[in-house]
Amino acid sequence: MSAPLQNDTFLRACLRQPTDYTPVWLMRQAGRYLKEYRDTRERAGSFMGLATNKDYATEVTLQPLDRYPLDAAILFSDILTVPDAMGLGLSFAAGEGPKFAKQVRDEAAVAALEVPDMERLRYVFDAVTSIRHALNGRVPLIGFSGSPWTLACYMVEGGGSDDYRHVKSLMYARPDLMHRILSINADAVAAYLNAQIDAGAQAVMVFDSWGGVLADGAFQRFSLDYSRRVLSQLKTEHEGRRVPRLLFTKGGGLWLDEIADAGADVVGLDWTVNLGQARQRLNDRVAFQGNLDPNVLFAPPVVVREQTRAVLDSFGRPQRADGQWGGHIFNLGHGISQFTPPDHVAELVDEVHRHSRLLRQPV
Repeated sequence: MSAPLQNDTFLRACLRQPTDYTPVWLMRQAGRYLKEYRDTRERAGSFMGLATNKDYATEVTLQPLDRYPLDAAILFSDILTVPDAMGLGLSFAAGEGPKFAKQVRDEAAVAALEVPDMERLRYVFDAVTSIRHALNGRVPLIGFSGSPWTLACYMVEGGGSDDYRHVKSLMYARPDLMHRILSINADAVAAYLNAQIDAGAQAVMVFDSWGGVLADGAFQRFSLDYSRRVLSQLKTEHEGRRVPRLLFTKGGGLWLDEIADAGADVVGLDWTVNLGQARQRLNDRVAFQGNLDPNVLFAPPVVVREQTRAVLDSFGRPQRADGQWGGHIFNLGHGISQFTPPDHVAELVDEVHRHSRLLRQPV
């Protein structure tokens, strides 16, 4: 892992330092929209076979970087590895998404929860180290986890949900039990991300995928407070460099100011938020990541480029009139669709790099 970093643009943008262009990576950039990913997954036999094998995980993590000049790699794994290590029995059925054999819905199930031994997640840390070696300094590696609330949604529901009936029922009827679940999750996530940093991750991201399903008030108590608890425990330096912390809450635009005060260096935005207004509102006290609507990638290439420019123009010139810099990492407002044409991704990445350089030219 001692190879010098050849492209640190992503890390610099996270820390609001000068960059020659706006860096870009995509949530779920290693995934089913790429034929090479589908081929590797078929060889692995299953999603978990892919995610738990460091060689396969390394292979698919690097696949999008071999296609596109992206500015960061993200560990190939799943947000549900932590509750799986708690003994809940994670599985993936074809076409059905994740399922847990055990649901956490009563006092006995909650009382049995504890922060798992991180050795049960050794396969993740081995993959991180393997990927860092394979990258050989090409770009930084991002580690990640689901937020305490998002993990709790899956743990209580037993899988994905359309209405979050079980987890919200428990939250309102027995807030004491929900707070215990979230406390354990927060400490587990912090330990998990710190272990990823030790293994070689150069930035870490917390995905609060389902924070936006909560009511105002409940979001702060049951989601944001526990994301803040995670962020406060994370290592901020490793290998002589700052380790940026990213927090993304899908549907979190209503609480932008509060999210920005949670302790992350970078706040991820979904496509419902006006990037320029968000920057002005927070006066560049954090960097931003986002926020193109993923469905733009189904439009003709000329529209993909047009909409990409619109996002960059919304953020504006990174260097402010006072000489300070704002940080922007280009990304989608959520994960890339499995049906996305790969050639359209190439158009997006090229336009980000091309147009963002123009925004840095002297007026």
